[in-house]
Amino acid sequence: MNHKNLPFSYIEISKKNLIHNIKQFRDFVGKNTKIVSVIKANAYGHGQTEISSILEPYTDFFMVNSISELELLRKKNKKKCFVFGYISENDLRNAINLGCILSVFSIDHLKKINKKAKELKKIQEVHLSIDAYLGREGLLFEELPDFFLEIKKCKNIKLTGIYTHFANIEDTKDFSHAQKQIDIYENAKKIAEKHGFKNLYTHISATSGVLVYEKNKEINSLVRIGLGLYGLWPSKHLESLYKNSKFKLLPVLSWKTKIAQIKVLPKGSTIGYGLTYKTKIDTKIAVIPQGYSDGYDRRFSNKGEVLICGTRCKVLGRVAMNMFVVDVNHLKNVSVESEVVILGKQGKEEITAEEMAGENSINYEVVARINPLLPRIIV
Repeated sequence: MNHKNLPFSYIEISKKNLIHNIKQFRDFVGKNTKIVSVIKANAYGHGQTEISSILEPYTDFFMVNSISELELLRKKNKKKCFVFGYISENDLRNAINLGCILSVFSIDHLKKINKKAKELKKIQEVHLSIDAYLGREGLLFEELPDFFLEIKKCKNIKLTGIYTHFANIEDTKDFSHAQKQIDIYENAKKIAEKHGFKNLYTHISATSGVLVYEKNKEINSLVRIGLGLYGLWPSKHLESLYKNSKFKLLPVLSWKTKIAQIKVLPKGSTIGYGLTYKTKIDTKIAVIPQGYSDGYDRRFSNKGEVLICGTRCKVLGRVAMNMFVVDVNHLKNVSVESEVVILGKQGKEEITAEEMAGENSINYEVVARINPLLPRIIV
């Protein structure tokens, strides 16, 4: 790679690590289980277009959340795709015409999809969402008999799957709530069969469910892999369970920029808005051209660290919208446009999404909030 031609600030995507991760899951879940690659939220901040182009030969399905994400995917990719977020009545025509598998949350929602599909003279494929003690979208168990009676009237709907989602499986040793969910979901599948809906795709597990529940037992026909694709663990608990196993996840994303300015501030100088930091000695600082509009959270003010010259450098003062300042007093060979790693490895040091998340957030949020306008560069 010619580093001179790289953008000033960018997200670096490791193609090798991404392929490694999906192959790990492919081997792990068994040959009869299909993989749904979750690329919602700009592929968890990694870049939907870039990630989908790499994963296309390795995945069975994609999954997005919104009509805008489906539109973006369809510009370059025709792979079968689930849309599991709510699609408004105004957007149903576009979704059906683009080609996708829609999620059904309620009887009313079902009727709207059927009506629009009938207008378009199409048969729309759907998966039924069961709210199995999650308390979010989906039909409640007691609504199922009425739903199955109604769907038989919907001549422009084809039900091909039924699913739910674990509420608490990644960071607990108590499996009781998960078992309650599994029990009600299994009963929902039986009701579907009783009403004549057999050989449906079934799925309950995202990354954490795969690692805790599915493993290679081929319990369900589909698994939805999101966070794990990107080399991130759903919890420290799960990571520790697999610490000594052959199952390894490799981080896919690095966040890089360059120093915009270096100068020495005299002792007693304040740095940034709110005057929250005052230099105790003459201090060499570096201005970093990223801020909370790029996804570098304001809570890193006076706390965060970045890597420069393979060394940790502390954030001084408040993080602003487009820039922040770090202490480089301890660096001798630093200069303007020296590489800065906000997230990822540099030399022997590494800043992880888990470290950035700290106690008050999660790695999902750290990567998903990175500004989608930052260029994603595949290496």
